[in-house]
Amino acid sequence: MRTPVTPRLSSDTIRKICFEENSVSSKYSAISPSTESLQLQKLLESRIISCLGSCTQFNHLKEIHAHIYRSNLEQSSYVLTKFIRILTKLNFPMNGYPRTIFKQVHYPNSFLWTALIRGYVLNDLSNEAISLYGCMRKHGVRPTPFTFCALFKAGTQMGDLGFGFQLHGHMFKIGGFVSEMFLHAGNTLIDLYVKCGVVRSARKVFDEMLVRDVVSGTSLIVTYAKCGEMESAIELFDELDVKDAVVWTAMISSYAQNARPKEALEMFEKMQSCGIKADEFTLASVISACAQLGTAEYSMCIMDIAERSGHGPDKNVVIGSALVDMYAKCGRLDDAYKIFKVMRERNVYTYSSMILGFALHGHAAEAMQLFYEMERTTNIRPNKVTMIGVLTACSHAGMVEEGRRFFRSMEEIYGITPAGDHYTCMVDLLGRSGHLEEALEVAKSMPLDPQGSVWGALLGACSIHNNPDIAEVAASHLFELEPDSIGNHILLANILASAGRWDSVSRVRKLMRKKGLKKIPACSWVEGKKGSIHEFFAGDLTHPRFSEIKQVLEDLLNRLKLHGYQPNLGSVSYDVSSDDKRQILMSHSEKIALDVGEDLLSTWASPTQGTAPQGVALAPTKSSEPETQSSNQESTEGNLLSSFTEQRQGERKVLILDPKTTAFSSPYYDPFGDEEEVDVEVVSPVDRQGIATIEAYHHGGDHR
Repeated sequence: MRTPVTPRLSSDTIRKICFEENSVSSKYSAISPSTESLQLQKLLESRIISCLGSCTQFNHLKEIHAHIYRSNLEQSSYVLTKFIRILTKLNFPMNGYPRTIFKQVHYPNSFLWTALIRGYVLNDLSNEAISLYGCMRKHGVRPTPFTFCALFKAGTQMGDLGFGFQLHGHMFKIGGFVSEMFLHAGNTLIDLYVKCGVVRSARKVFDEMLVRDVVSGTSLIVTYAKCGEMESAIELFDELDVKDAVVWTAMISSYAQNARPKEALEMFEKMQSCGIKADEFTLASVISACAQLGTAEYSMCIMDIAERSGHGPDKNVVIGSALVDMYAKCGRLDDAYKIFKVMRERNVYTYSSMILGFALHGHAAEAMQLFYEMERTTNIRPNKVTMIGVLTACSHAGMVEEGRRFFRSMEEIYGITPAGDHYTCMVDLLGRSGHLEEALEVAKSMPLDPQGSVWGALLGACSIHNNPDIAEVAASHLFELEPDSIGNHILLANILASAGRWDSVSRVRKLMRKKGLKKIPACSWVEGKKGSIHEFFAGDLTHPRFSEIKQVLEDLLNRLKLHGYQPNLGSVSYDVSSDDKRQILMSHSEKIALDVGEDLLSTWASPTQGTAPQGVALAPTKSSEPETQSSNQESTEGNLLSSFTEQRQGERKVLILDPKTTAFSSPYYDPFGDEEEVDVEVVSPVDRQGIATIEAYHHGGDHR
């Protein structure tokens, strides 16, 4: 929608509009007020107010001020209120011209006081605004609801909850809860409580308002979501009488931000059924939910809606950036880059999403090339997320020196102060490359509060390089920062077990029992092509077709062994025999779920089958042979090993049963590894051809 252009008036026009009756005004100035003179005054005030509304230059303001004096309106609070508001709009310092005008008025009314108070607040001079309010009360002038609106904004700027409480009490003393005070000033009071983190008080004010404003309701919903109180947000949403597109978007975004993407999509469908038109921010939130689910196919419907509403990625940078981020997170880098290329406008978020997507999926060269292209061909400066992508690319490509150089230049060249995530990337970079001592020094010397993610990255690096000594140092910090995280305890126990320190393993397990930490059992589930859901735990023998599942799994393992596969027994952190370790590895819930798909059972059950189904890729355990990275390699007919290959997406190993679907597991998780090492959830939607696919997500516990 086009914004109407305010006409600029010349000096002659100002004189003609406002002051053609000026001589008449002078005639009546010496006579006692009469009906005719009052009408004339109102006419002049109305014309001056109209002229002020069209004024955009200070020179015109000065001319109008002069004519105000000539019209004997220098004591008119009505006219001067508008005059001071225009000065505020033009960013005039309040202590100069506006304050001088105010001082010359003998009996300013509450609106004139409020205009000056508001001007101070908008100029970030909250203390002066509060002091002026004190003078207003001393002069016996009753504040209006708009006075309290300005003062509550001052309290919000200062983050002064005590002042907010005092002002709230004063407003109640003047008008009570049922007055128009709360009707108009309630929203800014709620905003003050929300910004100061007192959500309960904000909700109480909202509940006591005679008219519940959708703006305040939206603000509360967003706050509840940030605090993780989604049930309260849902309850409030249901209570709202009026629901506009903004509050629907807030609800969808809240679900997405709280890792409840399925509910976000359901809420969007309800919004559509209610006939509420989605805007670009609604669609961006829905796309974010699709990214979390890994359901890139659903996003095609969103693309159609965006195109029909004029928000296609080629026209709208918000939608385009969201789609790039979604496709990158779903592992569909080709689609992400296609969207990136068709976008006419790109911002730092677009570039950051694409760079980070390349980096997380192991395409370090492409990530760095795009970063250099952004620097060379645009005026876009990198932000914190961009630098996380660059450092991640360096980490995954083993570019240690380049990573060090970028980390050092962040503040010097780009003006970005390294945050906890950047230190995490740097520790991960050094740790992956075997520089554990240097990584430990970086973690110890960073000028920030202790970060669990930093020490977690170091602990993960110790797992890769089997360094139990530094692992215990990192774990000691994690036990202080995250005392209830069972994942840190399990990972340390695994590292110690790999080093053969069984006494230390026992000590860690005793500590877990002492703290009462219990691991949520790993659960995997798979959906067949007919929509049936099969759920499994480790060693689950209850499925009616378990004998067939077991046969398929044994056949698969035997065929892998023919090509050199050996289970990584070191991943089992129990002091048991090798045969027992093999049984533990074989009973992993993910392996059971992997074989239960109806197509898979019929396809793999035959021992004579030479190759895996189209698109099937499994990650073998680590061995002395170099790891095969073949996500882009063609499978050779009859060569089972080329079909069962390892892919890496960032720090995560990937299992794929369909070329369009990726499955994620922990960076410390071996697909044929210990069930207790990580919790994985396996989901298997079915594509249009009926091919069972799986997606694995973290489920329970805290694993980096």
